[in-house]
Amino acid sequence: MFIQVKNLTKKFKNNLAVNKINFNIEKNKTVGLLGPNGCGKTTSIGMMLGLIKPSGGEIIIDNVNLEKADRVSILSKMNFASPYVELPKKLTVKQNLEVYGRLYGVKNLDKKIKEISEELDIKKFLNKKTGELSSGQKNRVTLAKSLINDPEIIFLDEPTASLDPDVGDYVRGYIESYKLKNKVTILLASHNMAEVERLCDSIIMMKNGKIIDEGTCEEIIKKHGRKNLEETFLKLARSNDEI
Repeated sequence: MFIQVKNLTKKFKNNLAVNKINFNIEKNKTVGLLGPNGCGKTTSIGMMLGLIKPSGGEIIIDNVNLEKADRVSILSKMNFASPYVELPKKLTVKQNLEVYGRLYGVKNLDKKIKEISEELDIKKFLNKKTGELSSGQKNRVTLAKSLINDPEIIFLDEPTASLDPDVGDYVRGYIESYKLKNKVTILLASHNMAEVERLCDSIIMMKNGKIIDEGTCEEIIKKHGRKNLEETFLKLARSNDEI
């Protein structure tokens, strides 16, 4: 397995945010990480990115234990996009991409910025301050930032939030084609169940810090006797029982 998570745990004082979760992700697959707010998704992603220190368990990426090895070599192969993590507002879009490109040691950075800005249709506001952008424009810039270093692993948190339907559909199509072209592994956190069904090879459902189900969308929908993933998600989120 490309990514292995074993008994991953995180405790904040008296709050057990993530409780001994286990899952594997194969290389070049897109896996959805789903669950209601406060279920432990963001904390789990933070630990996998090396931003939060686990209380217990292991994260093994490409046969390297994130806690026991040189993390820089692994973390340099990753990137993430989240509308909830803002880029410096006073820098222009281009300046932000340049900063992150230099942090990752991207070669031919100007060429890379030109390519990605054209692909994500952000070229027209490259010289605009990031704080002056609409929420939808910021989302596209954040996505561009997450691809600046040609990562092998991408963590996407609500990548199409605040986008109008047409642009959201374009971004989903772009993620699909980018994955096929670049052979990347993606962990996607989203509340848009249609997006999850379209993009994900399989899903992991969390609740109260635990994994309550996992499998393909079709498998989970059938297992719980619902018509689609939206209905299945609502059933599991509202249930008082841990599956």
